[in-house]
Amino acid sequence: MRSVFPGTLKLALWLFPITIIAASQPRQVVAADVRVVDGDTLVVNGERVRLEGIDAPELAQTCVKASGKTYRCGVAAKEHLQSLIMNSQVTCSGVEKDAYDRRLATCFSAGRNLNQAMVEDGQAYAFLRYSDAYRTEQEMARLNGDGLWAGIAEAPWDFRQKKWQVAGSKAPAGCPIKGNISARGRIYHTPWSPHYSRTRINEAAGERWFCSEEEAVAAGWRSPLS
Repeated sequence: MRSVFPGTLKLALWLFPITIIAASQPRQVVAADVRVVDGDTLVVNGERVRLEGIDAPELAQTCVKASGKTYRCGVAAKEHLQSLIMNSQVTCSGVEKDAYDRRLATCFSAGRNLNQAMVEDGQAYAFLRYSDAYRTEQEMARLNGDGLWAGIAEAPWDFRQKKWQVAGSKAPAGCPIKGNISARGRIYHTPWSPHYSRTRINEAAGERWFCSEEEAVAAGWRSPLS
């Protein structure tokens, strides 16, 4: 489902200088650019980098402000991460990859830990299922009513699960990920993708359904956010 609200600004492509530090390789490698994908993901030299230990709202996700007004909190989280970086150099550290072939990293800009800052500012959640790194920052943001904690927000993992369950009940064999082929190549869309509802699958043309993101990646499809 894609929600559209009047006055929502279209986001431009943001490019910034970046340095990547591999934990097992002390030498610094200066990358050409970095693009903010969403509130917890960057693309660095064509490689997706996931900010480790946090989980931000999905781009298609909406939340409710203290005033009762609905807003696109996933887009707001992306914009906030962009504002933290601006034109500053970004340094990332991490060599492990997750199941979706994203590099897990802790990134810094202007001396500030971006992972930590997103949680401190109430624009992302501490991903406590995998890490306790930002538990204290999240508790402070909650007590202060910062960002997402000022109103009503659904945890992104709950949002994804609900979208998966609804889409899975209608998809062939309960496999709701859409493997689409377009001018951009083989792209897969999860049920929480902004373009999911308007994506149609033509199996005769080689398009297909997937039961997991890992399966889609293994078959040669990529995320639309890559």
